[in-house]
Amino acid sequence: MKYDVIIIGAGPIGLNCALEAEKANLSYLIIEKGTIVNSLYNYPLYMTFFSTADKLEIAGIPFISTAPKPGRREALEYYQGISRGKKVNINLYEEVLEITKNENFQIKTSKDNYESENVIIATGFYDFPNLMNIPGEDLPKVFHYYKEPYPFANQKVVVIGASNSSVDAALETYRKGAEVTMIIRDSEFSKSVKYWVKPDIENRVKEKSINADFNSQILEITENSVIFKNGKGDVEEIENDFVLALTGYLPNFKFLQKSGIKLEGDNLNPFYNPETMETNVPNLYLAGVVCGGKDTHLWFIENSRIHANIIVANILSKKSM
Repeated sequence: MKYDVIIIGAGPIGLNCALEAEKANLSYLIIEKGTIVNSLYNYPLYMTFFSTADKLEIAGIPFISTAPKPGRREALEYYQGISRGKKVNINLYEEVLEITKNENFQIKTSKDNYESENVIIATGFYDFPNLMNIPGEDLPKVFHYYKEPYPFANQKVVVIGASNSSVDAALETYRKGAEVTMIIRDSEFSKSVKYWVKPDIENRVKEKSINADFNSQILEITENSVIFKNGKGDVEEIENDFVLALTGYLPNFKFLQKSGIKLEGDNLNPFYNPETMETNVPNLYLAGVVCGGKDTHLWFIENSRIHANIIVANILSKKSM
């Protein structure tokens, strides 16, 4: 079957694109390599959103939350509930391998081949850790994803990073009995740290319940230790059981390039027209966080929901020509 639109990625923005396409009577299919809102599923179990529930809504469907700022489980119920209730046309656990274009797009996946007049890439960024490329990073004790604190009880844990994920992991593991050391490249915690969490981490560091080495650089991870350069320029080695290397995540740049999208500058910004969300490849669109290149804090659910409306409006305008 040939579709009007194929959407790659079943995150909140991909779902929103599908619902807007359906409103416009466009035939569509979402292809997702994991489950519905797969990135949210892989978030820490007790994660709380920075945004309030109304800012996470899609397609005008109310997001009812028991707290002003919902958590991971509520978000999973909301988005997966929309998919069920609206009978969204979606193929799960099917990875898109290649997009080529002749007259229309040919989409090759791990299971089948498809044809579409338009393609929307809404793949997010959570699948590829921003690696440090240091010795020992591939050891079994190193984790680039954090789910919950219980495996780290009474262990010596190094947390690398200073953003929300790092701060949450440091506080949660500390409260389960871990001896926590944070190794932070900058001179302070990230300004994006949730305002209700920041005083907590700052006070734990101040009272030395959590050790924090600012202006520091991790050099090597061994079976039983971590070696780093501290803020004074001295090399230190500390005993260690586990490393939570929460250094951020990146979009799949190879897939974008392979699809013909230009990447610009050191930030690898994918080229697109902000008025239409269309890339340099005609009828190939970007939506959501993938638009930001390496700057994965630029776009999020709250401010990229509008991408679906922009894209569908552009597709309809071309059809009316």
